[in-house]
Amino acid sequence: MPPAIEFRDVSFTTPQGRALLDRISFAVEEGTSIALLGRSGSGKTTLLRTVNRMVEPTSGDVLVNGRSVRDLDLIELRRGIGYVIQETGLFPHLTVERNAAMVPEISGKPRHASRKHGHELLSAVGLDPATFAKRYPHQLSGGQRQRVGLARALAAQPPILLMDEPFGALDPLTRAEMQDMLRALLKRLEKTVLLVTHDLDEALYLSVRIVLLDQGHVIANVAASEFLTSTQPEVEEYVRACRRGEMAHEGDVP
Repeated sequence: MPPAIEFRDVSFTTPQGRALLDRISFAVEEGTSIALLGRSGSGKTTLLRTVNRMVEPTSGDVLVNGRSVRDLDLIELRRGIGYVIQETGLFPHLTVERNAAMVPEISGKPRHASRKHGHELLSAVGLDPATFAKRYPHQLSGGQRQRVGLARALAAQPPILLMDEPFGALDPLTRAEMQDMLRALLKRLEKTVLLVTHDLDEALYLSVRIVLLDQGHVIANVAASEFLTSTQPEVEEYVRACRRGEMAHEGDVP
């Protein structure tokens, strides 16, 4: 069985000549979660967006289930891939239930069936439809809006989820609650996930492998369980940068 996602020598250069991705190759096996780590500008989001063709590589190829994304119908490709971003992208003039059910609705599913499915999705992400279905996005907290965004991404039952800093704007406690909810949900639904994050703890908690990027290159591809103890210099440097507070109290940082 081919990997769910495979990057083959993927490069991307802007029209101005800046190389954002440089010959990136790795695979994401079906039903697994991989986190993309790296400093801002390392190419994480650009790489993520090559999967649903929001970015077209300058060279190389991206395969989904063994087929080049260039050979797939764009609409069908994107319907088979859930996409969750930090800002959620909810429609402010639509109710929560309409936002959650948008994908089946525009796919031609009857309104009542879409509404029922939307309620099921809201329940799955921990929002009681009786309380939240008729509200509008501005009446929700940041965490609640993010739950609706996740519900919408799951609406078409996509086997693949792309997640770009989905919880980056949330406070630590709400973020932890969302991570717990997502981890339990992914375990039950067995999705393939590619997660962009700056949070090392989040990457360790939600992924089975971590791919570390720097200046458009893959500099490490390590099992999450081995990341903290890796002796690869680039990984050690990243871990130190993320654990400065802890190390300071241990006397390792001035």
